[in-house]
Amino acid sequence: MHPAGSAAGTPRQPSKRRIPVSHLGMADPHQLFDDTSSAQSQGYGAQRGPSGLGYPTASASPQAAFLADPVSNMAMAYGSSLAAQGKELVDKNVSGLGWWEWGESWGHEARASGRALPPQIDRFIPVTKLKYYFAVDTLYVGKKLGLLFFPYLHQDWEVQYQQDTPVAPRFDVNAPDLYIPAMAFITYVLVAGLALGTQDRFSPDLLGLQASSALAWLTLEVLAILLSLYLVTVNTDLTTIDLVAFLGYKYVGMIGGILMGLLFGKIGYYLVLGWCCMSIFVFMIRTLRLKILAEAAAEGVPVRGARNQLRMYLTMAVAAAQPLLMYWLTFHLVR
Repeated sequence: MHPAGSAAGTPRQPSKRRIPVSHLGMADPHQLFDDTSSAQSQGYGAQRGPSGLGYPTASASPQAAFLADPVSNMAMAYGSSLAAQGKELVDKNVSGLGWWEWGESWGHEARASGRALPPQIDRFIPVTKLKYYFAVDTLYVGKKLGLLFFPYLHQDWEVQYQQDTPVAPRFDVNAPDLYIPAMAFITYVLVAGLALGTQDRFSPDLLGLQASSALAWLTLEVLAILLSLYLVTVNTDLTTIDLVAFLGYKYVGMIGGILMGLLFGKIGYYLVLGWCCMSIFVFMIRTLRLKILAEAAAEGVPVRGARNQLRMYLTMAVAAAQPLLMYWLTFHLVR
């Protein structure tokens, strides 16, 4: 019990009331600093409320809303523009034509753009000219093969022209083509591999040597003829591709000789190859004569002239070289 004097003389101190932490705006009693991440996520244009948290007000402007989240707004705008462009493209190309017509028109455009090759490619690879030499059909191939095996019955050897341009091979059996020489060369390599296999001599290296040897001889032939035409000063429309086509026809007779040799031995080989050699000789004489001596025939100069005699000898030399190469490239394949 306290003395009355002490109770009366000592002033009464006010009581200290503890304020809850939640009233101070802190969610964690152990947190030392205010959390300002929510205010930053709301953007710099957000206003701070009484609790210290940032939030956008209803009166925020569109610029402030854009600044609040610039990445998502830019992505949304870009996606909307792409969607609009895609819809416009589909409506423009498909709505009036239908899917089938639209696909067909797209294919025509792609094919037309494929025709326009860069000038660098067309300079080294004459794609336009090569298309002419492969313009063949089944009827032409049959007639051409018959002409190669039986040239003695053919009368008209002139190449047909239409407005100073030779017609496509499928319309003229006398026109040179690259389809038959290319297929004959590939078939010759395959038949050579078959012949080597029947003799237990097949190997990839030997087959590659056979193909490269035939290709090397063809290249040497073309170069030798071009050099001879230059030395003799022949003005002719005979091109390098024409030479490759004419010189490649000998592979047809070579295939026939090898196949007959595999079936009937050396007797069949020599009989068929001999016939094919004579046929290719006659074919080359009658074909190249019109090409190499065309200038002399147009000028009315007699063939007995010294200059024309050289041209005639050149024609005969090219024709005579074909049987020799046919035998050289095939005799070792038949045993």
